[in-house]
Amino acid sequence: MSEPVSAADLATVAAQLGRPPRGTRAVAHRCPCGLPDVVETTPRLGDGSPFPTLFYLTCPTAVAACSRLESAGRMREMTARLAEDPELAARYRTAHADYLARRRAVAEVPEIAGVSAGGMPGRVKCLHALLAHALAAGPGVNPFGDEVREQVTPWWSGGRCVPGPT
Repeated sequence: MSEPVSAADLATVAAQLGRPPRGTRAVAHRCPCGLPDVVETTPRLGDGSPFPTLFYLTCPTAVAACSRLESAGRMREMTARLAEDPELAARYRTAHADYLARRRAVAEVPEIAGVSAGGMPGRVKCLHALLAHALAAGPGVNPFGDEVREQVTPWWSGGRCVPGPT
């Protein structure tokens, strides 16, 4: 469940990203170390442009772990499994519908209607987005996000990714 974003959270996210965050409206998940690792963004940014990525992975350690999986070819493997496993494909379509419903609950943005994140529902395009959705929504919502979470856990074991409040 999302929680209000504080000034300290915004400062942490800026340090994680190396730039000021855009459109951050809530903390969607916290790392076990207590820092935000997923933020919820507004579907329309302050400049008016649509932004389809509702859940944004901010922890650089988790981002790096996802990038290693992507470099190892996991997205290609997962996409192939979609074509071979109708049950998995149905669960992934359900994850896509969940993502869209959560974003519509924040705001309707006609330009991005039907567009979720991570390649859903037909392919696997971005493990970062799928992990962010899985962390924000909880286990059992996004099958590939859950797989990524299992493969990158415990990304926080080396300590905090950036200094933050105690």
